[in-house]
Amino acid sequence: CGENNSLEAEEKRIVLDAAHEVGVGRVPVISGVSELTTARAVRFAQDAQAVGVDGLMVLPAMVYVPTEDELFEHFRMVAEATSLPIMLYNNPPAYRAQVSLKLLERLAVLPNIVAIKESAPDSRRFTDVINAFGDRYILMAGLDDVALEGLMLGAKGWVSGLTSAFPAESVALMRALAQGDFAEARLIYRWFMPLLHLDAEHDLVQSIKLAEQMMGRGSERVRMPRLPLRGARRAEVMALVEKAAATRPGKTLYGAA
Repeated sequence: CGENNSLEAEEKRIVLDAAHEVGVGRVPVISGVSELTTARAVRFAQDAQAVGVDGLMVLPAMVYVPTEDELFEHFRMVAEATSLPIMLYNNPPAYRAQVSLKLLERLAVLPNIVAIKESAPDSRRFTDVINAFGDRYILMAGLDDVALEGLMLGAKGWVSGLTSAFPAESVALMRALAQGDFAEARLIYRWFMPLLHLDAEHDLVQSIKLAEQMMGRGSERVRMPRLPLRGARRAEVMALVEKAAATRPGKTLYGAA
């Protein structure tokens, strides 16, 4: 979760091979493309296609904050280097770069850019994109504590971190929405919200991985410069997870493990 940049190139290939082996024929495998330079992003996109993944989620180049023209060229060069469908990742708070409506208009000529993972904290963004482009781009909710708002406003799915810790409740939320049971969706979302806020914090990677470990679905191990949570912050996150686990609606309603 969130450690693409912490892996060496060969490690990424090993992870992709394993994901493809497990997922092929069962679920789509979408690889993140998160690199320091456009050239590296192009090479990784081509490597991922050679492995056999089904699509790519392309981030802005890391560290350097691009101008809009530079961001356009980055996305264009990656898109033209592969035939795979591409989901752009818009997360202005994290990457200090906005995939603006003007930029989306320029990118619309690239047919394999088909979707956007939308992690802007303002839910009005979903309506603005749909008003501007109709169904040209598939929208996916990307910021966990604005997920229900995004789904209600037209997002077709949810690319999430906390779902790894509480998958049954996440599926129950999506099912309730699909069935038009908005009261049930709100009930689950309100229960989930204290945890979902972790996705918007600076230490989201450590917090989410700690939650996964506590729920028996992963390890809190992270790579430096990140360190596992310590002290008061660790106790705070553990208390949130413990409370959620003890009160989760899925425990009684959905047969969650």
